[in-house]
Amino acid sequence: MPVAPKIQHGFAEVNGIRLHYAETGYDKSELVLLLHGFPEFWFSWRNQLPVLGEHFHTVAPDMRGYNLSDKPSGVENYTIDVLVNDVTALIDHFGKEKAAIVGHDWGAGVAWAVAQFRPERVSKLAVMQVPPAAVWRANLSLRQLLRSWYMFFFQLPRIPEWLIQRNNFQSIERTFTEMVFTKNTFSSSDIELYKEAMRKPGAVSAAVNYYRANVRRIMSNRRQIEHKPDGPVPIPTLFIFGEEDFAIIPETVKGVEKFVHGPYQELRLPHSGHWVQNEAATEVNRALLDFLEA
Repeated sequence: MPVAPKIQHGFAEVNGIRLHYAETGYDKSELVLLLHGFPEFWFSWRNQLPVLGEHFHTVAPDMRGYNLSDKPSGVENYTIDVLVNDVTALIDHFGKEKAAIVGHDWGAGVAWAVAQFRPERVSKLAVMQVPPAAVWRANLSLRQLLRSWYMFFFQLPRIPEWLIQRNNFQSIERTFTEMVFTKNTFSSSDIELYKEAMRKPGAVSAAVNYYRANVRRIMSNRRQIEHKPDGPVPIPTLFIFGEEDFAIIPETVKGVEKFVHGPYQELRLPHSGHWVQNEAATEVNRALLDFLEA
C-alpha cells in the first residue's frame, strides 16, 4: 500500500504580502491550488492534500487574512481583484505558467474570478458549492436571500466581529456542529483548530472583510476586475454541489453550464451539506482525481 505524501509547510511572498501554505507532492510537475472559504484555513483540505499529492504538486494556502498568512487592514485589501492577484502570484511563486484551481465557498468565488479574468493561468477549474456571480444573480430568489442573511449582517461595522468572538468563539463551534448535514464530520479537536486560526490578531475582521469588499459586486455586477463584466469560463470545469447546504439552495446553482464555454461536468451530492470536501470526502476525492487526470 502506498504511503500518503507528507504535508509540508512554507511561506510565499506574493502581491505585497506573505501567504502561508501547506503542500504535498512537491516533486510532481503539475500544480494544483486548493482555495478555502469562510471561516476556514488550509486545514479545510486535510482530506484532499494526501490524495491529490500522490499525483500532483498540491498546495493549500491560508488565504490572505487567515491563520498564518498576513492580514492587512482595510476592506480595500480584500476585493476580488486583489484576491485574484494573490492566486496568480502564487502560481508564479512555484514557477508555473498555469495551475489547476480548486475552490470552496469564498475560495470558489475567487477560483471563478481567476478563470474568468485570467484564464491563461488556469489549466482546469473545480469549484464547490458556490456558482459564478452571474448564475447567483440570475437565480436569486427571496428564499435564497433569507438563507444569505449573514452576508448582509456582515456589512455592519464591528458588530459581526464581536458576535463571532463572543463566548470563546461559540459561533465557530456552532458552524461546524449545527450547520453540518453529516453529523460528527468535525471533531472537537478540529473545531479547536478553526477557533485557534480565528484567534490570530486581525483574523476575524479580515474574514468578514471578504463580504464587505465583494457582496455588492456579486449582487449588482457594477464593479469588475479592470471594469470587465462577468464572462463565461473558457476552460474545463467541474462543479460539485452538496444539496443539503445550509446557505445555498439547489435552485440557486441551476444553469451553471450556461456560463462555462469549456468542457463541463457537474456532480450533485444529495446527502452532503456545505462542507462537501469534508462531509463527502471520498466522493469528492474520486471526482477530483478523475477530472484532474483526464
